[in-house]
Order: sequence, then structure tokens, then C-alpha cells
Amino acid sequence: MAAAARSAAKESDMAAKPHAMFKKILIANRGEIACRIIRTARRMGIATVAVYSEADADALHVREADEAVAIGPAPSAESYLSIPHIVRAAADTGAEAVHPGYGFLSENPAFVDALQAAKIAFIGPTRAAIAAMGDKIESKRLALGAGVSTVPGLNEAVADPDAAVKFARRIGYPVMIKAAAGGGGKGMRIARNDGEVHEGLRLARNEARSAFADDRVFLEKYIDEPRHIEVQILGDAHGNIVHLGERECSIQRRHQKVIEEAPSPFLDAKTRRAMGEQAVAIGRAVGYRSAGTVEFIVDRKRNFYFLEMNTRLQVEHPVTELTTGIDLVEAMIRVAAGERLAFRQQDIKLNGWAIEARIYAEDPFRKFLPSVGRLVRYIPPEADGKRVRVDSGVYEGGEISVYYDPMIAKLITAGQDRKEAIANMRAALDAYYVRGLTHNMPFLAAIMAHPRFVEGRLSTGFIAEEFGESLGAASLALEEPAPLVAVAAAIGRREAERACRLSGQLAGYEAGAGTEFVVVFEETQHAVKVSAAEGGYDVSVGGERHAVRSAWRIGEPLFKGSVNGRPLTVQVERQGTSYKLNHGGHQLDVRVLPPATAKHLAVMPKKAAPDLSRYLMSPMPGLLVSLAVKVGQEVKAGEELAVVEAMKMENILRAERNGVVAKLHAKPGDSLAVDQAILEFA
Repeated sequence: MAAAARSAAKESDMAAKPHAMFKKILIANRGEIACRIIRTARRMGIATVAVYSEADADALHVREADEAVAIGPAPSAESYLSIPHIVRAAADTGAEAVHPGYGFLSENPAFVDALQAAKIAFIGPTRAAIAAMGDKIESKRLALGAGVSTVPGLNEAVADPDAAVKFARRIGYPVMIKAAAGGGGKGMRIARNDGEVHEGLRLARNEARSAFADDRVFLEKYIDEPRHIEVQILGDAHGNIVHLGERECSIQRRHQKVIEEAPSPFLDAKTRRAMGEQAVAIGRAVGYRSAGTVEFIVDRKRNFYFLEMNTRLQVEHPVTELTTGIDLVEAMIRVAAGERLAFRQQDIKLNGWAIEARIYAEDPFRKFLPSVGRLVRYIPPEADGKRVRVDSGVYEGGEISVYYDPMIAKLITAGQDRKEAIANMRAALDAYYVRGLTHNMPFLAAIMAHPRFVEGRLSTGFIAEEFGESLGAASLALEEPAPLVAVAAAIGRREAERACRLSGQLAGYEAGAGTEFVVVFEETQHAVKVSAAEGGYDVSVGGERHAVRSAWRIGEPLFKGSVNGRPLTVQVERQGTSYKLNHGGHQLDVRVLPPATAKHLAVMPKKAAPDLSRYLMSPMPGLLVSLAVKVGQEVKAGEELAVVEAMKMENILRAERNGVVAKLHAKPGDSLAVDQAILEFA
């Protein structure tokens, strides 16, 4: 620990000499985080340089920066992970500093070395701090030395299964097997008995070797019903370190965060203070400067244990910014320029509540398979930067590429309390209009409406326990259909009024829009009466009056208004004789019919869905890498049929039952659309 602290202090001394603020910085990243850094730099009067791969030539961060430099082909290894290309771009453009954002090179000590050699400042912590905290075994040793509470475990790499079993028995099952150089859930396995230790050790080492070129793994006690709570710290090169409160990040899917909030609904003042003090202690142990995050795992009794430290800006940093009023990117830039922190611990006050939801191009109804393609329509909710904030790196007409993380945006909402922040999030999700690809907003809306989430009864197992592998229809049961029935009736009435204004009608025989309709909604029929009212319509549903007020016009994608005084936003699409309405995560096919027409629905023939059981369909858009079968071949259930690559991940498609291959509809190298036939069985 002493060596790491001395090395960090030496680097801090080198950076502690204040100088004029940077005139130009390069952003070694892409997407929403690059755009977010550009916004702060522009406000500070600092010119920005964007870097981009061939796939990102038309990206939003390229358009928003003052300059942009191409750094290589689409694959990250040849562009955003290429240290020589990025350092050269910074030198050629005269950038005095580089902000790495998160991911890519943000926690790479070699990148810091290369920038230092080129006399370019790194907007981040010291090399020593990055190296020490990047190794989970070393970081745990540092935490122990700093008096920080850690999970009971084996603080050294283990490769021998028998030794691992012996230790697991000593601390008690279950145990977690973790990659020493890990992150993002890779190289992690839970073992609940001796056999699972043997298997988990082998699998975790293989994953770690593949993901990090480092197969070292270690063991620690697994905490049941854990919460993932992290503390934001901020330090300068003059020895000042503060914490900015905590973030609850327990809503995760496969170890990837989905929803984050600040503060945590679980912590009390005593625990919050203790966690903040320990986070600062581990920062001091490595002479930390810049923004960093100390992650803890917390059990049901509020016992907390150090998990790891992320020596960079976090994806979820906006919730801290909204509850403290501190711009973390600005603070990072000022610290890198040698300035002292402008505030002390006692100056930091937490105000209100903030929640962040990560909006991804993925299909929650199909096990969250990625969805790539063009954003045909893109209308984000109105944002004021305080109650509603949208951090995005996309635009209408842009594309979500197969080469990078499929994030569309981060949606952040705030309120005076948690209830208000949740309500603002639900309203903002309703107003977020994305077409052209599938997204996870129905899933996010389902989480926001879930009683357990609303109550704050969270754990890292929340999604697996409440939703499983996919978002099913049962997860989106419509509790209060009447307001949406009323909105549908108002939309239908307005369409009928326009239809009645056709030219050439005989005087005295003009068509009338009528007042009675039947709304066919979720396989049920609702008889309604609609009458015009100032600013909208009064709609009777089941004998109950609903005052629908809106300035909505035909063709607008968003119906913004109120029902009985309550604000309501509904996404509207006309599809032939029906409407598709989206609200609260629900995707509803609705028809508004005259009563005489509705009577005949029962005798109308229903088109049977085609039998696709004989086909192997592509579950996602992607590239057909290989076919493992040929025409006439017999296959058994579970046997590999094809491999489809999407988002740089290979997905093996297997036979669901025994059969004989009758026809191949695609060949290796073909680009596949979702639900495109790959092969057919006899």
C-alpha cells in the first residue's frame, strides 16, 4: 500500500502546479459520454476535438465537437482502443489534455504513460491509482490496509480446485469466484457446493483469460440479497478528497446496471456517513485525484463491504450531479489543470432525488437480444436539465451500430422525493418516441410501475426474481384501462370529424361524426359516448365521465393532454383501420368503430397465424457466421444448427426438437433481419 501511495503522490505533485485552464481538449470516446463532455467544455470556453472510427463518421459527437479526427476502422481495437492513434490525434490538433470518458481507455495505465510521454494531460486519476485499483486482489489489500470493511475472502489468486474448496468450506457457502482483472460481470461465478466450485473455477478462469488476457481468480463470501451501493468521491492533486453521497445501483441484469438512483432508499444517515468516510479513506490510500467511485455490497442488515473502485467517471454520474449540483466533468477538468477543489465536505448538501434509466436498442420480449438499425423517428422528451435530463449520442436518421454498445440514451429525472422522481420518469418514458428499431423502454416502464421497486425493496436479484429472462405480457397487465379507452375514443372522434368534412356533400345531408362508438381494446369492447367540450372531449366509459383535454392534431405522434385533470402522454400510430397506442410500457392495438360495425366483429373471419414451427428463424438482426447442417441431415434436439453474430457476440442457435433439414434459406456471410428464415425442416 505504501508503494502505491508514494507513487500516486509523486504523480500528484507533478500535476499539482496550477496553470491556465486548458484551451483545447480531446475526448477519447464516442456516443453520449463524448457529447456530454463536449457540453461542459463548451460552457467552460474550452475547444473540443472528437475522434471517430469509420462507423462513426456521421455520429453526433463528431458533429458537435469543434474538430474531429478519424482514428481507424470500425472495430474498437483498431480505433477507440488504439493508444498511438489517439495520442497522435491529440498532438496533431494541439489538444493540451485528453478526457477518456468511461470504457475504452479510461482505466488503462499504458494510455496515461503515453500521454505523459507526449506532454499531454490526462483528465483522470494517476497511473498508480488506476493500476492499484484495476487489480481486484491488490485493491482489496489496499482497502484492508486503509481500514475499509471488505468481504471475507481469499485475497490471493487461486488455481487449485482442492484449495478453493477448502477455503470455501472455511468461510461458508455460497462463495463468489471472481476474475482479478474483471469487470462487467465477466469471469464471475457463484458456487453453492464443492462441485460448483470445481466447475465455476474452470469457467471463470476461461472467461477471464478470454476477456482480460489474465486468468487469475479469487474467492470471497457471497452475500445473499445483496444491494449494490456506490459512493462518488472527488479528489484534487493537493490532498483534498470529498465524497458526494451514494448511488443505489441494485437494479441489474446479468451484472449490468439498468436503473440507478441517488440517494439510496435503504441507507440511514449513520450508514451513509460511514460509507462515505470509508470511500474517502481508500481514496487517500492511493493519493486519489479526479472523480472516482468506490463500490460496496450491502446486506439486509446494512452491513457493507468494499467491492471495487472504478477510477473513472461512471455511466450513472448524472444522478449525483442532479442531487448535489456539482458538474463532475467540470470538476475533473479543473483538477487535471491543477486547481484545488472549490468546496469542502461540509459544503456538500444532498437535495431531492434522481433516477437514471439506461435506454438500449434491445428487445425485452426476446431475452433482450440486441436490435440494431436506423432511428427512423427519434423524439426525446422535453428536457430542462433539472427535472428531466437526456444524455444521448444519437439523432433522428442516425444508426445504432453493431460495433459498439447499443445504448440509445440515458434518461434522468429528478424530484423533491423518490415518489416524484419515479412519476417524472414514467411520464418521460411515455414521451420518448423511438421508431425503426426495438428498445427496452417497455421494460423500464414495467420496473418503474412494479410495487417492489416503488417500495424500494431492491436487491441485485430484483430483475431475475420479478421478470426472469424476458419481459412477458403478464409483467405489463393494464390496471386502469378506462383513461386509455377515453383517449382512444377522443382520437377516433377527431378522425371521424375530419372524415365528415369531405367535399361535394349535399346541403342538408352532411355526414355527422356521431357520438357513440365502440372501442375494441385488449380483446374487449367498450361502448362509449363522446361529446365535444372546450379544449377536447367528454367521454363516457361504462357510465363514468372522463374529461379528455388535448390540443393533439391528427398525424402527431404524441397525444399530450390530460384525463380528468391528470397529465397523460400517449404515443399514437395509425395503422390501417386501427391505432397502435403506447403508454406506460403497454403497446396496444386499438380500433374505434361505429356500434353497427362493431356488431359484426364476432362473425368476421380471423386470419390464422402462419405455422413457423418448421423454420429456424434469426432471433435478431446480425451476420450468419456459420451453418452446422446441410440438406437431408438428421438433427437431434439441442444440436447446433447455426451461429449468428450480433454486437460482436456470437449466438449459437440450436434445434428445439429432432428433425430433418429440408431446405437452407441463407448461407454463411448473409446479413439477416430479425425473424428471417435460416433453414427449414421437413
